[in-house]
Amino acid sequence: MGVTGRKLNLNAFLAASGHHEASWRHADTSPERGVDIKHYLKLARIAERGLLDSVFLADGYWAHSGSLEPFTLLSALAAATKRIGLIATVETTYNEPYHVARKFASLDHISKGRAGWNIVTGAGPAAEQFSRSNHPEHHERYESAEEFVAVVKRLWDSWEDDAVRNDKGSGVLVDAAKVHEIDFIGKHFAVKGPLNIARPPQGYPVLVQAGSSETGKAFAAQLAEVIFTAQLTFEEAQTFYTDVKSRLPQYGREANELKILPGLSPVLADTEAEAKDIEDELFQLIDHQGAINRLSSRLGIDLSSHGLDDFVSLDGAQTTDQVSGMKSRHQLILDLIERERPTVRQLINRLAGARGHFTFTGTPLQLADVIEKWFLNGAADGFNIMPQIYPSGLERFVDKVIPELQNRGLFRTSYEEQTLRGNLGLARPENAFINPNPEKEVHIS
Repeated sequence: MGVTGRKLNLNAFLAASGHHEASWRHADTSPERGVDIKHYLKLARIAERGLLDSVFLADGYWAHSGSLEPFTLLSALAAATKRIGLIATVETTYNEPYHVARKFASLDHISKGRAGWNIVTGAGPAAEQFSRSNHPEHHERYESAEEFVAVVKRLWDSWEDDAVRNDKGSGVLVDAAKVHEIDFIGKHFAVKGPLNIARPPQGYPVLVQAGSSETGKAFAAQLAEVIFTAQLTFEEAQTFYTDVKSRLPQYGREANELKILPGLSPVLADTEAEAKDIEDELFQLIDHQGAINRLSSRLGIDLSSHGLDDFVSLDGAQTTDQVSGMKSRHQLILDLIERERPTVRQLINRLAGARGHFTFTGTPLQLADVIEKWFLNGAADGFNIMPQIYPSGLERFVDKVIPELQNRGLFRTSYEEQTLRGNLGLARPENAFINPNPEKEVHIS
């Protein structure tokens, strides 16, 4: 069954060895390539060959990830690719708006309009890395983040689109009347402006958000253009999709102005049996004691005395209200335990594939059926693809699943536009800065 006028949006979530927690131990992966630019160049080129909208890098300051800094890495990928979008995660809690505005404007210029910002507030504590005494609470982080984004957008708007003249004849490099101080004074930030680089080619890099708590959904409905979310079932995804889309009108927005992309973490092979064999190999490589320790910490209950085949009890577990970071992921795990009543081993395996995202094991045709169902029945606008093994998992998705989606009329057969906004079907934002008193044209060296 095909569709007209609406196409899937697909992003590849890059990683060193894959999104299964034991992928780094699998024979087909090379975890040492987490700091190898050639590895990421290969992945980006595979994704671009598959006509995916974008590639995405996670980031954080509070845990060892062994990964490269996103702006540095994506700038290198921009020079080696032509059409694929480049999305970087940048926290608001441990950054300054001016720095972030400048870096994303630079990446958007380098890539000629392919940058995106995954806005996170910083789920993990990193205060001790930044000379701070404490990590802000959940609601405080979101309050600050809302103001942070407002400052960044004003800074991007501080240069009108035609401010740069480069007029050799008249000697005018920049029309100073079209470069504005923003004079932003808020509760958390006071920034004079203007930015020291011209407005990004896209106006704003695409704004992405990854939180699914109540606060996160409200934040996304107001500000985000793409949501990366974690939903374990079709029904949960439908509920989330309907909920978030229904919030848009109160902010004067339409449903097509926000793309919802649940995480999808596949293990693919030519037969279902072969795919399950790969999955079993990964399960056997899991560090069960490490997984139990992480679950104990997350749930707030000691599971160390449990056997792997004991059922998980939520007696004494932390509620979502008691958690400061990643509330939506915590609730997802609680709901999973209530719904499926798993053993410790089953819960570890369930979460190992992609940390609470939807996992799939089977053939490319079977996966295409799942993608079509979610896309056509109000559960997703596309997916954040998270192969459990890199690079083979991405190659199989591009070479086997993408052609099937194209045959069904669900996915593009060529890039429509030059920019990430264009390929996502998102409008370029108008410059919101109003200059009521244009000044005389001056020369800026």
